[in-house]
Amino acid sequence: MSLTLKQLRYFIAAAETGQISHAAMEMNISQSAVTAGIQGLEATLGVKLLARGAQGVSVTPEGARFLSRAKGIMAAVEDATRSPLGEETAITGRLRLGVTYTVAGYFMARHYAAFRRSYPGITLELSELPRAAIENALATGGLDLAVLLTSNLANHEDLDAETLFRSRRRLWLPSDHALLQAEEVTLPDVAREPYIMLTVDEASRTAGRYWDAYGLTPDVVFSTSSVEAVRSMVAAGMGVTILSDMVYRPWSLEGQRIEQRLLRETVPSMDVGLTWSRARPLSGPAQIFRAFLSVTLGSGG
Repeated sequence: MSLTLKQLRYFIAAAETGQISHAAMEMNISQSAVTAGIQGLEATLGVKLLARGAQGVSVTPEGARFLSRAKGIMAAVEDATRSPLGEETAITGRLRLGVTYTVAGYFMARHYAAFRRSYPGITLELSELPRAAIENALATGGLDLAVLLTSNLANHEDLDAETLFRSRRRLWLPSDHALLQAEEVTLPDVAREPYIMLTVDEASRTAGRYWDAYGLTPDVVFSTSSVEAVRSMVAAGMGVTILSDMVYRPWSLEGQRIEQRLLRETVPSMDVGLTWSRARPLSGPAQIFRAFLSVTLGSGG
């Protein structure tokens, strides 16, 4: 089995922060995904890269040697990202980019900054809009490209899309919840619990699809458009929720712990990607941005 760019990113982040949890927050993924990625890398290399302890993780001698190589590989990838098609760093122009709320808050900032460093001649004009408004603007020429939840895309006739990554949905619970002791957790188990419903970016509509598929209805005690409100309420024991790894953080603003559990039933992932009009070819800046995100997110690795 060959190593992947994602495994290298996870290892570097964990080695530099000394904490799997910090690496997960930096990468906007779950701790289990970071752990699995590093374990897969160790299995491929046949060496132990990180030593686990009560205070976090530390780099082994073999890990220290490999760390410099991993950084070299990622530096080469960044060089390729800066010029994925040859001479694009010299291109100037404007890219009108639409983003939805979740993308703006939990994904876009670091990629925007990295793109601006790599392509200073391209002006990125960001607009945060609801998904329906973005689809309309793409179809009518008001936007060149969008980063949104492709799993919510409705206008497949006029718009094309490329999913960049899929973020698994899991159950969020307070740290003292009884379901944490269960061998497995099912959607009927969750239906018996008070539920905090997130509404932003059509989250409640998306949730309705998989609840309906199993003939169940959540016991919603509060609905909110704020992810932070959901986080605080779950941590305080007001209820549970099902949300994606991309927006998960292990602590509320009040410093209370939030745990995650997988459900036995299949719950669809939250997919993030690019969308553009089928009627018009992508502009030069839009093509470069698309290539940039594909390389950065390791779409082939």
